[in-house]
Amino acid sequence: MIKSLFKILKKIKKRLFPRLEKKELNRIKLIPRYREGCTSILGPKLKFIDSASFLFMYNEIFKKEIYKFYTNSSQPLIIDAGANIGLSVIYFKKLYPEAKIIAFEPDINAFKSLSFNLNSFKLSNVDIINKALWNKKAKVKFYQEGADGGRLSQDVNKSIIEVETEVLSKYLSRKVDFLKLDIEGAEVQVLTESKDRLNNVENLFVEYHSFVNKKQELDILLRIIKEAGFRYYIE
Repeated sequence: MIKSLFKILKKIKKRLFPRLEKKELNRIKLIPRYREGCTSILGPKLKFIDSASFLFMYNEIFKKEIYKFYTNSSQPLIIDAGANIGLSVIYFKKLYPEAKIIAFEPDINAFKSLSFNLNSFKLSNVDIINKALWNKKAKVKFYQEGADGGRLSQDVNKSIIEVETEVLSKYLSRKVDFLKLDIEGAEVQVLTESKDRLNNVENLFVEYHSFVNKKQELDILLRIIKEAGFRYYIE
């Protein structure tokens, strides 16, 4: 009797979710940009720092599942560079609950939301690092955009802060089941620094960024990953 009731409630919840999801997404759309907000669309309370960025990432990560990958390991090691507020980490944990995750996020405001969200979802075996990946350890200027576009920068801007950097190669001495790089223009430098250890990476996702009046380096990026033994798919 109890099992039957549980199944009925589960079916009702499944039917109601699309309508509730749409209503909640429409609510978030009305929140002005660069203003903190929260939602329970994924269950526990989740904080975000920019409504438009949240909506974009939610669609990319949970609807399109751009980070979906397959592994035979029940406890895969995942490196998430550019974790922002943690939606990708939450997705990886839904995909592989026993995964070990190392997440990098240099923007202190995004990092605070990342920390809150991982605690809210009670996620374990996740190390979060408030540093940027670069080709050397240093303290560098960082453009704090206020959404998901923060990046290392040499421009003079009131939103410039100083952040510490880390090198990726340090974390590639063992097998990595999935490496995600969404680091707003630092991807070529980071991959160049770590290219001799990319053979330890099973699956690689790189978001390439190109900026006006700056040299394009997609050819260099593709050469690095090809020489590391990867086949690439570009979207």
